[in-house]
Amino acid sequence: MTWDRIIVNVVGLALIAFIVWFFWLVKARGVKAALTSAGYQEQMVLVKGGYTPDVIVVERGKPVRLNFVRQESASCSEMVLLPAFNKSAKLPEGQTVPVEFLPTEAGEYEFACQMGMFRGRLIVEP
Repeated sequence: MTWDRIIVNVVGLALIAFIVWFFWLVKARGVKAALTSAGYQEQMVLVKGGYTPDVIVVERGKPVRLNFVRQESASCSEMVLLPAFNKSAKLPEGQTVPVEFLPTEAGEYEFACQMGMFRGRLIVEP
């Protein structure tokens, strides 16, 4: 094997390792919801090509209010579903829609659009 083939193979393996690390091994840390004076853990969520932030960290046993603001016209983003908390909401374009619930169990819970194309995660800490 010549030196140029060795270099190409090493660079190729390094790129493969980077892709595996970036897409499968890195976990998003998430944004901690702010505690309001009313006792809610509150977070604004922008709906535009996905959810921003898409990972939200809250504490168990304290009420949560997620304020969704939809800034696009794609039909997929018209609704958000939080199946673990039996919640869903229609998201009119340009309006802030609060979704309130009380997480009683620690764990990770998904929220998504009705088609499952936009996905987010709620991390409930003990």
